[in-house]
Amino acid sequence: MRFSQVSLILATGSAIIPHANAWGAVGHEVVATVAQMHLHPSVMPILCDILNYKGDCHLAPVAAWADKVRGLPQYRWTGPLHYIGATDDYPSETCAFPGEKGWEGRKNINVLSGIRNTTSVLEDYMDLRKAGLATESDDDAAQVALKFLIHFVGDMHMPLHLTGRDRGGNGIKVSFDSRVTNLHSLWDGLLIAKRIRTIPSNYTRPLPLPEVESHLRGTIYDPYIRRVIWEGIMGKYEDELDSWLSCPAEPSVQPLQTHWEQWISWTFGRRIGSWIAGSPLTGGGLNTDDETLCPYHWATPIHALNCQIVFPKALDEPPYNRISFSGTDEHACNSNSSNKALEVHWLSRPRKNPYLELDTPQYSGVIEDSWIVEKLMSQGGIRLAAVLNWLFADMEDSTLPNRTYTL
Repeated sequence: MRFSQVSLILATGSAIIPHANAWGAVGHEVVATVAQMHLHPSVMPILCDILNYKGDCHLAPVAAWADKVRGLPQYRWTGPLHYIGATDDYPSETCAFPGEKGWEGRKNINVLSGIRNTTSVLEDYMDLRKAGLATESDDDAAQVALKFLIHFVGDMHMPLHLTGRDRGGNGIKVSFDSRVTNLHSLWDGLLIAKRIRTIPSNYTRPLPLPEVESHLRGTIYDPYIRRVIWEGIMGKYEDELDSWLSCPAEPSVQPLQTHWEQWISWTFGRRIGSWIAGSPLTGGGLNTDDETLCPYHWATPIHALNCQIVFPKALDEPPYNRISFSGTDEHACNSNSSNKALEVHWLSRPRKNPYLELDTPQYSGVIEDSWIVEKLMSQGGIRLAAVLNWLFADMEDSTLPNRTYTL
């Protein structure tokens, strides 16, 4: 790992900032709150200024903004930017990321490229801002990019946004607590909602940690965040945190380039040149990864969860493989109506239904006991904090406060 200025390419093919939705409002707000707790002291004032906050400033309220605007005419084109899927990927039968046939959809139009693109926009903006050259238009673009970046990092940590099978699980009806839902909605919010409903009572009281409590907002999920911090980030994950931010070093031996590729690289720089020439660097051929920021590398083990636990093999066996469902478009997620949808689910009466029951010790029990969802959101929060610290922190003082991470 190195802390240095790296040229982060803004892919020309997706110059308008993309957005995505994955966890539902609560999941995204948990990720954003965890990130805020791990920011360098110099960062939050800059973020609040970019977001044009008046009064108390928190990242959580903007974390699901991308969900709320998705239905607006000017943002509908961004649908394919909400996820990524490989052509050969069909969990749990096959797990390809990307596999021999590569990625579905248009090049650079996916959630991992979205992280790279928005980061690049914000990096360029900070150069203008420091030079006193940022215009009102630059300020507006930075605000949008920041909201999308906060959202994208949360998206990347939701396994079903890393596969195209059945529209990220939207096309698979399942049963949870004898109530009908779909696989995407289960991971989008129901697993989190169940954890919040069953939180130990001691977490309803403040922790003896002002640096944690000062970032909570009195929400219904505050006890859940306390538990994630206390038992997860400060407990079972404490020795893993640095590894969550590691990126593989670029190969010491580069592939041979044609004379034209060499000229392009020399003229435009290696990263931009490689994108123009179409020769992949790292990141599954997406040109998203380098030694500092590597969304593809981070996403790869998250995608593997789709074969390990998310898609149970029983879905592809009788009688459940004969049940079809096609009602939700693309990788749609609970957004504006997320909390209402969860309430409707829990208030509805359990009914016998023909779908695979997943509120079982073998499925939801394993997810809960292994803290899979909590680890994913912890990783999302720590990585988001590190990216924001890398972009915005005043590092003239090289010492980092406790609980501060950077790339």
